[in-house]
Amino acid sequence: MDLAVLEEIKRLKYRYLRCVDTKSWDELADTFAADATADYGTPAYGRPLRFTGRDAIVGFLRDKLGPDIITVHFATQPEIDVAGDEASGTWSFEDTVIATAQRVVITGAAFYEDRYSRGDDGCWRIRHTGYRRTYEAMLSLDDLPSFRLTANRWAPSPA
Repeated sequence: MDLAVLEEIKRLKYRYLRCVDTKSWDELADTFAADATADYGTPAYGRPLRFTGRDAIVGFLRDKLGPDIITVHFATQPEIDVAGDEASGTWSFEDTVIATAQRVVITGAAFYEDRYSRGDDGCWRIRHTGYRRTYEAMLSLDDLPSFRLTANRWAPSPA
C-alpha cells in the first residue's frame, strides 16, 4: 500500500472537517468532486439528508451552519482501501453542535463511509461522503443555567 496516498486521503478528510467547522465554504468546495454525493443521516432533521453535486452539498452546509451554529467534528481510526485512482474509507466520527439561537446542544457519533477519486490534476477529492448515527443526543441550554458561551468567532462584536 502506498503510504503517501493514504496520507493524502487522510489530509483531504481532515481538511473537509476543518472547513466545515471554520465555515471555509470555498475551500470546502475544493474537497469534493463536481458530481459528489452526500448522505447525512442525522435524526435532528427528522429525515435522511441526501445531496447530489458539490454545489448542493456546500450550499446546504453554508445555509444550515450559519454564524449561530458552532460545530466541532472529529474523525479518527481511518480504514482506507486504495485501488488505483479510486479509494474508500471508513472513519469513526464524533461531533458537537451548539445552536445558539435555538439554545440547544447536539452531540453524537457515527461512522463515515466515504469514496474518493484522484482527479486529472492529481488531487484526491471526495466522491461520496455519508454517515449513519450510532447515537445522537440533544440537550437544551435552558436546562443548564450556568452555561455561558465565552467565545464565538462568528458572534457580532459588542458595540
